[in-house]
Amino acid sequence: MSNNSCALPSSPPEQGPEIETVRINPDQPITDHQQALVLARQAAGERFEDYLLISWYDRDRDLESPANTTECAGDCPKDGYIHYARSHGARLKVDIEDGRFVFFFTPVEW
Repeated sequence: MSNNSCALPSSPPEQGPEIETVRINPDQPITDHQQALVLARQAAGERFEDYLLISWYDRDRDLESPANTTECAGDCPKDGYIHYARSHGARLKVDIEDGRFVFFFTPVEW
């Protein structure tokens, strides 16, 4: 399991708009994924009227969603959720506690 946050790979212009990054480092450490998700949703709600959570990573449990988007086995960084977010229109990355929890969102337009 890696203790480093996953950086966004550089993207050519044809891959869509840049992704805004919001970093959250609360005074009190986050207790779990659900608490982190509440903070991430608040950040998304401040930027978009409606939004969709596209992908996420939980370093504590070394889990990503969608599951198995990282296509390597063994001790490699999980970054499939980043590529998935980029290819599905992510516009916001919420990075909590320096990569401990990372969430990608996109606005929903009706």
